[in-house]
Amino acid sequence: MKLALAADHGGVELKEEIKKYLADKDLELIDLGTDCSDSVDYPFYGKACGEAVMSGKADRGIVFCGTGIGISIAANKVKGIRCALATSTVMAELSRKHNNANVLALGGRILSLEEAKAIVDVWLTTEFEGGRHKRRTDLLDEM
Repeated sequence: MKLALAADHGGVELKEEIKKYLADKDLELIDLGTDCSDSVDYPFYGKACGEAVMSGKADRGIVFCGTGIGISIAANKVKGIRCALATSTVMAELSRKHNNANVLALGGRILSLEEAKAIVDVWLTTEFEGGRHKRRTDLLDEM
């Protein structure tokens, strides 16, 4: 799986730690920045990740900012992106099972590294259930 990662200054530290954590897994990681803690604008990074997923450059993406909120809004502006902010493994699991989330948002100032690792693991390994949920994700994609 090709996985795009993008963060603003509030999420860069968590992005770098998750990147290290995922390095030994069977994934191709595409780092879209930022690479430092200097203040940057999260909309550019959320959009870049969403566009990477929708263009096929990446299969899925993970975005990071201070809370995960702003960058998730930015990613969701890209048509076809279903970015889910997850603060628990239950949210990560259901975002995949029911919403077929193709981008995950995490808050660098909200989650511990251990919480983030657990959320990422669940999100990467949970499959979409389809069925009645497919009808709903199709409706989202038509919006």
